[in-house]
Amino acid sequence: MADRPKGYGMTAELADKKAAKHDPELERQAKEWIEAVVGSEMDGTFQEALKSGVILCKLINIIQPGSVKKINESKMAFKMMENIGNFLDGCNAYGVVKNDMFQTVDLYEAQNMPQVVNGIHALGRKCQAKGFNGPILGPKESAAQKREFTEEQLKAGQGVIGLQMGSNKGASQAGATPYGLGRQIEKTNLKT
Repeated sequence: MADRPKGYGMTAELADKKAAKHDPELERQAKEWIEAVVGSEMDGTFQEALKSGVILCKLINIIQPGSVKKINESKMAFKMMENIGNFLDGCNAYGVVKNDMFQTVDLYEAQNMPQVVNGIHALGRKCQAKGFNGPILGPKESAAQKREFTEEQLKAGQGVIGLQMGSNKGASQAGATPYGLGRQIEKTNLKT
């Protein structure tokens, strides 16, 4: 992993923001799900176990057989990053939204581990939506519910003012003074 100097200013603020998003509980759930699907325990920290990409490639091959043709067992950096890239390509082909996934450097250099955890959870949701017969991770992905309205219903809705537009019921200008005029204080209102 590259030794990066601690940033200052906006770089430090962004790093702190990423660190604040880290949720150990979500990471634990993701780790347990991967172990249950793959059938073996992960050694070391979450990032250390996934860094080579081997476990991730095994994971996507169990979920969608044939997703990754060749898993590189080499400890050379570019081979490990290739494994991670192959996993991401497999997730994309499986139907996981690309914006839900992470980038290779997020995992390999531990730059954005909360996004890695979110990506694993996104894969878990997609597995449930596609009917994967295995362990479950997270809530079920919502399905589209298209609604059909008749012309009468659409016309009736045009005459209704939604509450998002606001309401002026009960509003009046009683007690308002014209702009520029000083506040009027009467002696009857003062307690002496």
